[in-house]
Amino acid sequence: MPVRNRITLLFTLLVVGILTLVCSSVYYFSYTNRIKDIQTRLANRAITTGRLLSQGGIFDQALIRKIDASTSVAMKDKIVEAYDNYNHRIYWYADSAVDTMHLDTTVLAKARASKESVYFKQGPKDAIAYYYNDGDACFVLVAAAYDEPGNEKLRHLRLVLMLSFIGGILTSIIGGYLFSISLLHPLRRIADEVNEISARNLTRRIRSASGPSRDEWAYLADTLNQLLNRLQQSFEIQGRFIANASHELSTPLTSISSQLEVALQRARTPDEYRQIINSVYQDTRQLSKLTQTLLEFARASGTAAGLEIDLVRIDEILLRLPGEITKGNTLYNVTLDFYQLPEAEEELLVFGNEELLFTAIRNIVTNACKYSDDHHAVVRLSVAGKEIRISVEDRGKGISPEEWENIFQPFYRTEDGHGVPGFGLGLSLARRILQLHKGFITVDSVVGEGSTFFIRLPTAGSPNF
Repeated sequence: MPVRNRITLLFTLLVVGILTLVCSSVYYFSYTNRIKDIQTRLANRAITTGRLLSQGGIFDQALIRKIDASTSVAMKDKIVEAYDNYNHRIYWYADSAVDTMHLDTTVLAKARASKESVYFKQGPKDAIAYYYNDGDACFVLVAAAYDEPGNEKLRHLRLVLMLSFIGGILTSIIGGYLFSISLLHPLRRIADEVNEISARNLTRRIRSASGPSRDEWAYLADTLNQLLNRLQQSFEIQGRFIANASHELSTPLTSISSQLEVALQRARTPDEYRQIINSVYQDTRQLSKLTQTLLEFARASGTAAGLEIDLVRIDEILLRLPGEITKGNTLYNVTLDFYQLPEAEEELLVFGNEELLFTAIRNIVTNACKYSDDHHAVVRLSVAGKEIRISVEDRGKGISPEEWENIFQPFYRTEDGHGVPGFGLGLSLARRILQLHKGFITVDSVVGEGSTFFIRLPTAGSPNF
């Protein structure tokens, strides 16, 4: 069922429920008021007749009937009867001579027991049984009459309520339909605008209401615009990544192809062939390193759900760094500074993939050694609460604040870094790996003095996991 029809149906059902409650309440209270009114009038008539009957020496039954007949205008088809304690009828009056009542003795007994008037129905007539006792005489008076004015008012009220009920339902259906159209119009507009956005025009945005009277539709439009901003940024990053990766891959391939082409143009000496093969070998190694780095970056660009997660001691990962860094380049050296470490080894545990975490930290330390004048990096480890903190310091040329965020973008190289071998993927790969482990990395640098990279990782006991 379309949402518009559901809104109309729910709106109509709500109005029907309210109208039913209101109409039922009005009719119920009107009906009970009519009952109370006719009971009061019949009780007064019964009390009057009882007082006359109790003075039998003054008023005989013929005179009492004349009195009842003279007051018959107040109620239609009135009947008044009196019964003694043996349920014998001792008095009877009716506006119509053929009009009689068929009483159940339980009604009389109930009136005597309750000492109050007992209401009951006698066909279309309202009736009461009233126990009269003034000390000299006691009997049960039964008074009945047809409440023509009250019933007529109730019929008129039923007609009005029925027409109002039907009119309210029709109005709610029409109003609900128009209300649903007005309510869903902004949503339809937003959907139409989203349908017109594609990969070719990601710069387009959804129109949103402005001003203090912003509603949920404006919030939805803003949320979708933020999503489009992220998508556009992702597409741009992807485009730059593909372009840079293609360029980096094409450079060694072009070099290899050119050298082989030149080598095949004429016969050469063994030393010349050895020199060409060695140059091609260096380009091939460069190409292999780049391909391996791209594969690691693609692996880290997924989700943590696809990784082999286990408990890892972060200090053991850091202890592997000096040997691995020196093996990659004998000029590089690393100093580990473990201070204020906790006594409980559980506080050094993190949930993660050991090889990916080692790759991320190794890339950061390698960069520190690469860009430092003395090719030396200092790695410090500490624990604060439920957080593991790692800092990597170097004494390089430093990074200007404008480039702090850019250095974590794929293939980005600073102006001073173009002369240093590398692909510009190390820091972006490290940042992505740390994000997969619910950590983050920041940098603080002073130009001419050096840089410090700060790594934060939640421990295995942290609520972040």
